[in-house]
Amino acid sequence: MNPTQHFMQVFFHLLYHPFAFTYDLVAATVSFGRWKDWTREVLPFIKGTRILELGYGPGHLQRFLLDLNFAPVAIDESAQMGVLAKRNIGKPHKLTRGLAQHLPFDNASFDCIVSTFPTEYIFHEQTLSEISRCLSDRGRLIVLPVAWPKSGVLKWLYQVTGEIPADRKTSIQEKMMKPFIAAGFESKIEIVELQSATIMIIVANK
Repeated sequence: MNPTQHFMQVFFHLLYHPFAFTYDLVAATVSFGRWKDWTREVLPFIKGTRILELGYGPGHLQRFLLDLNFAPVAIDESAQMGVLAKRNIGKPHKLTRGLAQHLPFDNASFDCIVSTFPTEYIFHEQTLSEISRCLSDRGRLIVLPVAWPKSGVLKWLYQVTGEIPADRKTSIQEKMMKPFIAAGFESKIEIVELQSATIMIIVANK
């Protein structure tokens, strides 16, 4: 792990735990207020009615799903995010605390599992094994791992942090696809072009 990767790992740990209360501000700042819009782009790819969100964070996708009359289930490792999400959702809603590598759900519990801007855990073999177990036959996993911002300032910021090397989009896509294919999913990448960013969405069918 290089120094930049180590810094980002520490940064995200702090952001998801003791400084979770700053998450929305940080997300809004780095996306010029477009973070929620980017998250919303997974909605057209959702199938079925039994939906699980991995890493619900501040709860914005949960609110979108509830507004569309879904009854989603959500799990996150961070207790602090649970407090933040309950406040943002603003409706009675049960949020589960736990790890994606050990999902506390029965086999074939969900038609669709979705995760937006997750950290590296989403690519781990144990995580994908648990996702496969909890998905119904022909169930779908949707992952929004990255957005390439079109603002010059944001492009510079992501290049400095090493999060999104602008000249390596193709290699990043190929690298991100490999764990899902290895886990037995029929996977493809959907690219969504917005005015503010290029959104990459992985659609992986069981």
